[in-house]
Amino acid sequence: MIPTMQQSYQPAIDSQAVRHRVLRNTYWLLALSMIPTVIGAAVGVSMQLPMPAGFMGFMVFMAVAFGFIYAIQKTKDSAAGVAFLLGFTFFMGLMLTPLLRHTLGYSNGGSLIMTAFGGTACIFAVMASVATVSKRDFSMMGKWLFAGVIVLILASVANIFLGMSALSIVISVMAIGIFSAFILYDVQRIINGGETNYITATLSIYLDVYNIFTSLLSLLGLGGGSRD
Repeated sequence: MIPTMQQSYQPAIDSQAVRHRVLRNTYWLLALSMIPTVIGAAVGVSMQLPMPAGFMGFMVFMAVAFGFIYAIQKTKDSAAGVAFLLGFTFFMGLMLTPLLRHTLGYSNGGSLIMTAFGGTACIFAVMASVATVSKRDFSMMGKWLFAGVIVLILASVANIFLGMSALSIVISVMAIGIFSAFILYDVQRIINGGETNYITATLSIYLDVYNIFTSLLSLLGLGGGSRD
């Protein structure tokens, strides 16, 4: 039996519909995840919650963060995955407390935060659009980007002890570049069918956006903060 045109195209149409649904759900959940992030940040700043600092603080943060990520991966096919994801984003909002309190110590701190937010939104919009319309395959970037993240982590740990402003600037600039490229990679994985779970897709893109925002805010504070 020779398949009809409708039969031939039906699997492709169904696959495309699934990808669009995953992308749409990812964007909705990403927007939703910003609410607990903002709440966590507001709670941390308003209550002046003490956050662990230094190397031990970094280790505690990594342990809790990877604990959440493990739980999200294990429950990604159920409603519990959404709950764990939102809990994780609340935790990440709390972790913004030291950076936000430092920034708000500047007379133009509120403006710096809004500028970082607007810059992050612009970067996300541009990179997501490029990933959506470009015919270029960004999948080969994965290994290089992962290596870049390892370098960033090692440099960040080293700077805990060194405390060098110049190295902080380099780390922030590298982070903006690497995680901007990660948006291309992660969004295209959804479009190409490499990622079919919207919860883990949201987790990946959320981490990209979060790291871009914190890096932008750090740079703005170093370069444009005013104590007047």
